[in-house]
Amino acid sequence: MSEKRITSLQNYKVRRVRELQKRKRARWRERCFVVEGIRWIEELLRANLLPHYVFYTEKVLYTPRVRRALQALQARDVPCYEVGQAVVTACSDTETPQGILAVSPMPENAPPVRVTLTLVVDGVRDPGNMGTILRTALAAGVEQVLLTGNSVDAYNPKVVRAAMGAHLHLSMRWPKPGDLPADLVGCDVWLADADTQGGIPYTMVDWTPPVALIVGGEATGATAKARTLAQATIFIPMAPVVESLNVAVATAVILFEIVRQRVSLDKSNLLRHNVP
Repeated sequence: MSEKRITSLQNYKVRRVRELQKRKRARWRERCFVVEGIRWIEELLRANLLPHYVFYTEKVLYTPRVRRALQALQARDVPCYEVGQAVVTACSDTETPQGILAVSPMPENAPPVRVTLTLVVDGVRDPGNMGTILRTALAAGVEQVLLTGNSVDAYNPKVVRAAMGAHLHLSMRWPKPGDLPADLVGCDVWLADADTQGGIPYTMVDWTPPVALIVGGEATGATAKARTLAQATIFIPMAPVVESLNVAVATAVILFEIVRQRVSLDKSNLLRHNVP
């Protein structure tokens, strides 16, 4: 099944994978990133985003899912290389490698012509939080994710792992701070903030028009530039003993309130139209 077996850590392809795993500059220079595990490989196939090449160990060939995926990739002329355990360990970002990884091009997903739900991620630095936010954004139907330059790289290996395939379907862009206002024209812009002073409970907002939600970093919240774009701040009411929620959790709570309101509106309109 393999084109040839790779065992040397000095092999060019091995060195390339290791550099992509470690360096943001390398990922963006080549506009590609590394994905690990059979689930990610299957997601690439479903999205018809073919990797540049795949590494796998002999051990994973005993898994039918892996064999099927490798056969599908090779049928599409994707190079698949069997590698030694030392190679996959050196190339993996996890302590317990799954035995299969791939170098994938960065997807380019355009937003719809009319964007009704935008998420602005401003200064989120923790990779786990960023990955969870992206996964949640996909689940909530976010049509456009805008990431500011001071956020963690969305293609950081830990972000990719936590997002569980969301990168393949989300429209993500990295506007300069000065370009952000133009991206939000026609939207009601709301800033999520832990400070309740002067804010509005998130359930009191009408989320049914086109909206943009800004969520800020873990330590200091959103930047001053992002704050100037919001018409008002919102907060999640909590018990007095709790100061704030994790940014990924707070984002999920608010996004699914948007989903709830829009689903309710759709049901209301459907009932209204069906009244005799």
